[in-house]
Amino acid sequence: MAGIHQLKRHDGASRRGAEESPFIKWTLTALALAFALVFLLLPLVNVFVQALARGWQAYIQSLADPDSWAAIRLTLFVAIVVVPLNALFGVAAAWAIAKFDFRGKSLLITLIDLPFSVSPVVSGLMLVLLFGMQGWLGPWLDARGVKIIFAVPGIVLATMFVTFPFVARELIPVMQATGAEQEQAALTLGASGWQTFWHVTLPSVKWGLIYGVILCNARAMGEFGAVSVVSGHISGLTNTMPLRVEELYNQYHAVAAFAVASLLAFLALATLGLKTFLEWRTQREFALAQRVDGTAQDPRR
Repeated sequence: MAGIHQLKRHDGASRRGAEESPFIKWTLTALALAFALVFLLLPLVNVFVQALARGWQAYIQSLADPDSWAAIRLTLFVAIVVVPLNALFGVAAAWAIAKFDFRGKSLLITLIDLPFSVSPVVSGLMLVLLFGMQGWLGPWLDARGVKIIFAVPGIVLATMFVTFPFVARELIPVMQATGAEQEQAALTLGASGWQTFWHVTLPSVKWGLIYGVILCNARAMGEFGAVSVVSGHISGLTNTMPLRVEELYNQYHAVAAFAVASLLAFLALATLGLKTFLEWRTQREFALAQRVDGTAQDPRR
């Protein structure tokens, strides 16, 4: 009995030793909140304050400027083109990596991570060296009337290169966690490969796919470095919203620059809000499933 009491006292002392004191806990929390307030929230609020410094009429006029409106349209067009293509690639790559073993698998994973390690500016320069007039394919493309650098196709390619890991990287761990048992059962019951993918694999990873698409879309609309290199900064033609903000600010049109920047910030906040809502929905479904059978797995895994 004495040994049991000593063990309990030792266990209680260990737990108390592992717990942080209230002072440390509240100090760390205050530092984190102060950092977020000073370096995240205040600059974001300042963008909207500066954008509305001359009133709503000046704000609307800044966004209605032909060059700014062209930049908004181009940004949305690039996102509409890039995000579905990256989603398609991400699903295919994640399915191959998570469900099959093949030669070159490690190389494929490395290539997927490549845009994370390469500077966006370097990514743009690689496209210039490949498709520019002095590049490998530039003269051949020019002879056939195809223009990529300093044109919309170059912006699409640069954005696609920078953003293509997001969907795949969200889906790979999800597909690995779900395993292959459900697919094997569906195939055993007579389902085709396409039916198995559409009705079994895809629904099981839908939240990971949605998260990846949201992150890919946010990066596509906000990309600056790679797009700046390949666009040529042609007002009204190849300037996206980030490039238009830089152009206006360099021309000392601060209110117009902050107006376009505020629209970008609003799109980012909308993306964050959608992601938060989906996470809440995921947690709610997970909690309901746990109450039903007590064996559900977290759908984000």
